[in-house]
Amino acid sequence: MEINIVVVGKIKETYIQTGINDFYQRLERFVNLNIIEVKAEKIGNNLSGGEIEQVKEREGREILAKIPAGNYVIALDVKGKPMTSRGLAKSIQNLQLQGYSSITFIIGGALGLSPEVLNAANYSLSLSHMTFTHQMIRLILLEQVYRAFKIINGEPYHK
Repeated sequence: MEINIVVVGKIKETYIQTGINDFYQRLERFVNLNIIEVKAEKIGNNLSGGEIEQVKEREGREILAKIPAGNYVIALDVKGKPMTSRGLAKSIQNLQLQGYSSITFIIGGALGLSPEVLNAANYSLSLSHMTFTHQMIRLILLEQVYRAFKIINGEPYHK
């Protein structure tokens, strides 16, 4: 199985990058993992609603260009549907049974995802009702994908 994670921006904090590297290595035995970064737009303070939409639209075009054809696409969005860890594992198993060999997760930038990206996604997922930085979400998503594959393989996952 191939898992792609299309993300806006780079990781700046060392502690987050260390965690990402750890889960990347753990996932290697289960999946072919690709983290695809697109450039984050520079955003200033006090953007108007129109300016916010323009930033999301520009980032959205870059995101859409990076989604491999034939992938099942899951957009991470605060307004998405919540799912348990076991639910994510079951969803991944079901996608495999449906013939999907590749899943792409999308993590937007600081302002979120454009309507075009959300419309292109097959599913919109919320990881929490809480607000996290998009950099933290990358780490949290990797941990949940790892946990899902541990569940799928009948291995303990509480560690």
